[in-house]
Amino acid sequence: MKMIKPIHLAALLTALALAGGSAAQDSGSGVASKLMLRGEASGMKVAEMRVVRRSDVLVVEADMLNTENKDRTIYYRFRWLDGSGMQLGDGEPWKQMRVMGQESKIVKGIAPSSSGVDFRLEMNVEK
Repeated sequence: MKMIKPIHLAALLTALALAGGSAAQDSGSGVASKLMLRGEASGMKVAEMRVVRRSDVLVVEADMLNTENKDRTIYYRFRWLDGSGMQLGDGEPWKQMRVMGQESKIVKGIAPSSSGVDFRLEMNVEK
């Protein structure tokens, strides 16, 4: 399995859409276009995202990096979108994760169905 770096995210989504017969919705390239922050990031950074399609379902991994020495609690969820940009299902519940100072952790999301061709990672950092 080949991992895709953020700079190639737009090309990957387009290729996946063409293979599946749907139009990809990607308003930009890289991590910033896929991230929805709720408030300030407060020392947390999404350093990289990798996207792959396994068994016709979109799978995403994101590297969360705490750039400060202070421990942080983050809340996150993936919002999965179909080829028309509409949200799939009722949405995921918020997940909580503790990230120690200067630590990096990986979060993983799997689309609920093969209709998912795009996503947003929503994130809130507790102060």
